[in-house]
Amino acid sequence: MKVLFIGGTGLISSACTRLAVERGVDLFLLNRGRDPDLARGATTLVADLRDEAAVARTLAGHRFDTVVDWMAFTPEDVERDLRLFAGAIDQFVFISSASAYQKPLGHWLLREDSPLANPYWEYSRGKIACEERLMRAFREDGFPVTIVRPSLTYGDTQVPLVVNSWEMPFTAIARMRAGKPLIVPGDGTSLWTITHNSDFATGFVGLLGRRQAIGHAFNIMSDEVLTWDEIYRQTAAAAGVEARIVHIASDFIAACLPDMTGTLIGDKSVSAVFDTSKIKRFVPDFRPTTPFAEGIRRTVAWFDADPARQQTDVAMDAAWDRLIAAYEEGLANAVVRVAGGA
Repeated sequence: MKVLFIGGTGLISSACTRLAVERGVDLFLLNRGRDPDLARGATTLVADLRDEAAVARTLAGHRFDTVVDWMAFTPEDVERDLRLFAGAIDQFVFISSASAYQKPLGHWLLREDSPLANPYWEYSRGKIACEERLMRAFREDGFPVTIVRPSLTYGDTQVPLVVNSWEMPFTAIARMRAGKPLIVPGDGTSLWTITHNSDFATGFVGLLGRRQAIGHAFNIMSDEVLTWDEIYRQTAAAAGVEARIVHIASDFIAACLPDMTGTLIGDKSVSAVFDTSKIKRFVPDFRPTTPFAEGIRRTVAWFDADPARQQTDVAMDAAWDRLIAAYEEGLANAVVRVAGGA
């Protein structure tokens, strides 16, 4: 089977690249060629996605069974894919997001047929628009799309806490080890699902080339459900410390740090529990095997193995300190005011 990944060296896609190569897939990666170590075993085709003509020239002479776009975020990206691949492939896999599910939730268990609507996060609305365009192409023109919706997925290089720096994820570990508190939205009891990228890869690679999956959407994530407080406690244990947690209301956090509105109010402030029975029917060997306690130990060990990996986001760290101070000051003032009847 000859497969093209558009991207293929990201946090989630790199695990899928490794597993696909291990399983004998003739894998090609189309990207700018900046991460050759993550493409080991695959053939890299170098092109800039922003130059469609250059992409078409790079792909000339190739015929792929399956194409996976890890880099499509807007309907314009999808229109480019339709122009490049319509009528030329057997399967097109679009990477959507579980954040596309309705916010606030209409039902606690999120299935593939749950409504898609997220008024808080432009990223999620873009994914929804992409899904709608691709399904229209499937219905009207027979475009062979399969949609995959991952939730929060991590690996060796990411510490997946709700309030952390995605670009410099060691920031949270450094705070913990310095004895500083970390912020958990709400009261910490929201249920969340975090998936190791190696587990995601098992379900994902199992869909490649599977014609029965065309026209379908799939949740691919762990079956382990934890509260945010427990996720923080297990992360702290992996770092060799105890978690100091400050609970702050999500709307308070978003008001003070507006850039967090989408990822918090539009995603991680609500419980996220998923039905994964469909992917298990289509890919029987999909059985997530990495509990968070084990996976996060591997992540912390990866950072500890090389001090060069231990970069911290100084500006964000300082912003969290200011947010915690403002919250605690406001709480103290509120207690005095309410107790005094003023």
